[in-house]
Formats: sequence, structure tokens, C-alpha cells
Amino acid sequence: MKKIGWFTTGRDEAAIELLEMVYSQIKSNFLPLEIAYVFVSKDWGETSISDELLRKAKEEMNLKVITFSALKFNPELRRENLIKWRDLYHQEILRILSEKVDFGVLAGYMWIVSDEFCEKMKLINLHPALPGGPKGSWQEVIWQLISCRSSETGVMIHQVTPDLDEGPPLSFVKFSIKTPAFLPLWEKTEKVLLKYHLKGLKEREGEKNPLFLKIREEGVKRELPLIVYTLKYIAEDKIIWGDPQLPLDLTEKIETYLKSKHFS
Repeated sequence: MKKIGWFTTGRDEAAIELLEMVYSQIKSNFLPLEIAYVFVSKDWGETSISDELLRKAKEEMNLKVITFSALKFNPELRRENLIKWRDLYHQEILRILSEKVDFGVLAGYMWIVSDEFCEKMKLINLHPALPGGPKGSWQEVIWQLISCRSSETGVMIHQVTPDLDEGPPLSFVKFSIKTPAFLPLWEKTEKVLLKYHLKGLKEREGEKNPLFLKIREEGVKRELPLIVYTLKYIAEDKIIWGDPQLPLDLTEKIETYLKSKHFS
């Protein structure tokens, strides 16, 4: 059975929900994995959300938790030389990790990892776009989709490499953003784009734009099942690093899950 390390910043409720989902699927024997530890880049008492994640992981799930605050680690160096700070911070993480794992999962981990860290440990991460699609944060991805009038998008899991968002994709789910539910939102957004262009749209409506919100909503609801199925296939050696047949298209599996809310 493969062991994984779980890395998170515990920034929001989604980070807790993701850990709970994966843990529950391990307990139900759907995922043949063991979580060796939960690493949180905050200390106890830093935020109420991260404390709740730590409490649930330790007390309810009986998992080993490791805390190491990124914000408290050499803040002066972080302001002066972010790359050097990143290297030193992740060197310390490697030093304090309790045991070797088969791979690590970046699950709402909000810090870019150092080159050494992703070279010494296999890591996977979620990116809210299709393989070959837009790079950047989920907000930046959605604005690029709108700007290009894209017809589809998706979510992928990729291997983490020193090149940000450029690691080999392992799996993905895709969905159309030109369905009947989307078309009226495109029409309203197009009117603003024609008059004000993308910058004007951002300034006038920002993330409250209905099309922006709908794209985000459809992506988010596919993220959890994509992570669960990807972990399952890695655990069962159906996804293997370096396999030329990757990435694996899990769209059908995930759309079935969304209808039944049951992993199978």
C-alpha cells in the first residue's frame, strides 16, 4: 500500500473538505492508500480555519500532523529574497518530515515549492485548466478563457516540477462552457467586452461577473472527484509517472459521479 504526504496551508473550508473526502474514501477501502502525515504551513493558533483542519486531522482522523509556519519563518528574508527564502523554508520541511512517502499531494498548499523539494519528493498538484491550457491562478485562468471565448475548459492533476504549472499532466476532466446554461451568460458578457474590453469588464464586474462565477462553479465541483479518482489510479498503478499514454481522461468517470454522488 502506498503512503502519501498531505501538504496544505489550511486557508479555507475547501482544504478541510478535500482532506475529509480523501480520508473517508481511504476508510471505506475505495482508496488503497495511507496518509503518513498532514503537513500544514501554519502553526496552531495562526488562523481558526487551519486550527480546525489540524484538530480534525489529529483528533477525528487520528493522523499525524506536522506544523511549520511559512509566515513566521524568516519574514525579513522572504521580503528581500523570495527565492532564497523558498529554498531555505523547504529545506527545513525536508528535515522535519517524519518519514518517506511514495508521493506528496499539494492540497491547497499556497506556497510555490523549491526546486530541490520537488526533485527530492514526487508531488502532484491540481491546476484548474486542461493540459496545455491557461497558466496561473484559477482567477487568471478564467479571465483568459473569457478573453479567448473558449468553448471548453477543465481541471487537471499534474506532476510538480521546477517549472510552475508545467509538470507532466497525469489526469484531467473536461467540460463545455458553451452549453445552453452558459450561452445567455456569454451574451451578456460579450456586450460588456465589446464596449470596455477585458480590463473594463474586470473593473466593472470583477469576480461577480455571472459567466466568471459559472465557470468557477463547474470547475470546483469536478475537483474533488478528479483528485479521488487520480489517487485511486496512482495507488493501483494505473497511472504511472512517465507513462507515454498519460494524461488519463477521467471525464466519463467524473460525470457519472456527479450524477450519483457515489464513487465506483
